[in-house]
Amino acid sequence: MNQTLTLVHLGRARLHRPRVQAARDLGDLASKMVIVTLFSSMVMRLAADAARTGRVTGVLMLVSEALVVALTLLRRNAAAVDRTWTARLLTAFSTFGPPLVRPVGAVPAIEPFTVTLMGVGLMFVLVGKISLGRSFGLAPANRGIVCTGIYRVLRHPIYLGYLITHLGFVVANPSLWNIALLASGDLALMFRACREERTLATDPAYRAYMQRVRWRVIPRLF
Repeated sequence: MNQTLTLVHLGRARLHRPRVQAARDLGDLASKMVIVTLFSSMVMRLAADAARTGRVTGVLMLVSEALVVALTLLRRNAAAVDRTWTARLLTAFSTFGPPLVRPVGAVPAIEPFTVTLMGVGLMFVLVGKISLGRSFGLAPANRGIVCTGIYRVLRHPIYLGYLITHLGFVVANPSLWNIALLASGDLALMFRACREERTLATDPAYRAYMQRVRWRVIPRLF
């Protein structure tokens, strides 16, 4: 009798696995479609503003977000993923906010400063994402431990790049809408970094890396 029940449970588990995987694949496809749609809308807004005004701050923002789209579409499968609702909400707030920013009129005299600021932030983003390659992802997950290059100094250098880039964009395009979007998105980003490390710290290699590199995002602060 017990053996029969065991076989029944095993059969149900085998039937359940494909359904769970199918649901996850569908959710992954949906998230990619949303990201591409939001980015396309962002391209139209910021490209039109750049063509009309000649300002390049929007273009720099596009470059940063384009990398998110490209690497999200090419990312490798994760060994472990945080699928809790907390992680999902933090990912949504930190990912879907920036593509909704809007260009506004600004003082041309400050553009050299904002372009320089965004250029510095974009450098961190580019170097970090190139180092991660297909290990980059949105949801907190373990897609392989990367601890070389700029990751010898900070555990989340890309997030520092986002903070700097977003600050430059807000200074160049000051509005309550942009400030609210980017401030809430960046706050969610910091909490997301903590969630990511909870997942990554299940890997002994990452725990050893945390011992070597002290700071997550901002040296001597966080």
